[in-house]
Amino acid sequence: MIPVSRLSVRAIGEAMVEMAPVGDGLYRRGFAGDTFNTAWHMAQWLGGAAEVGMVTCVGQDALSDTFVAAMAADGMSLSGISRDPSRQMGLYMIELDGVERSFHYWRDTSAARHLADDGATLARAVEGVGLVHLSGITLAILSPTARETLFSVLAEFRAGGGLVSFDPNIRPRLWDSLTEMQETITRMLAACDIALPSMDDERVFFGDPDAGAVLARMAALGVAEIVVKDGAGLVTLQYSGETVVVPTPPLSSIINTTGAGDAFNAGYLAARVVGGDAARSVAAGQRMAAAVLVHHGALASKEAVAALPALGLRA
Repeated sequence: MIPVSRLSVRAIGEAMVEMAPVGDGLYRRGFAGDTFNTAWHMAQWLGGAAEVGMVTCVGQDALSDTFVAAMAADGMSLSGISRDPSRQMGLYMIELDGVERSFHYWRDTSAARHLADDGATLARAVEGVGLVHLSGITLAILSPTARETLFSVLAEFRAGGGLVSFDPNIRPRLWDSLTEMQETITRMLAACDIALPSMDDERVFFGDPDAGAVLARMAALGVAEIVVKDGAGLVTLQYSGETVVVPTPPLSSIINTTGAGDAFNAGYLAARVVGGDAARSVAAGQRMAAAVLVHHGALASKEAVAALPALGLRA
């Protein structure tokens, strides 16, 4: 569990400009990205109970300024934000087929690809933090050299008592090869404390037939806490030698599935940060995911998050 004196969280990764469809050929501009989605939802639900921020790199243009200002207005820490005068934020557009989504990306010149170029800057960004969260996308967008820097900083962070959570979130087009992806994801699993995989990814890219196989493979790598998400299916948790299976409550009026897994991560990790036990924290993840599923884009409304049951504080 995260020490009381270190109730702070940083998500490492890429924040992008999001163009989300709202009907009649219209799009709404926002900001999103898998680890940013998780951090934003955590910040809204935790409020003053913990400090939540993002470790990323953005440009020095007006759109990047708007993003940073929005983070500040939403109560997020800006201490991990660096600026690159020669690059800008990446952009993606959501295309819907019913409630299912596909994405179009423009991220080749994204400043976030350089977030781990300077090891000293990265280490300062996570110094004194209790929990760091990252994803397979974080790893995939970095150069091999920057990836090694990230692994080194995370090793020192854990040696100093910090915890690392990791969502493999596999996007094959971001990797040079299947082998590179599998080897890097496996290495990261061996270097994290909490894993938040999705069953679809593990089945397709690692050949795991069911959640039990995912648990066995990741536990063998030394992951202490594993939460296997399976869409509208069961959530399977393994922690302290115990396996718990939690049904996902049915949900009507789903608008789109963008960011639902990221939101689950946010609810689960937020509950763990303030002292919730692992099994009950699954329900918190499910509630946050449900809030996103009935909303356009990857972020729920602030009102929807505020309407969620209070997480409570440590005793």
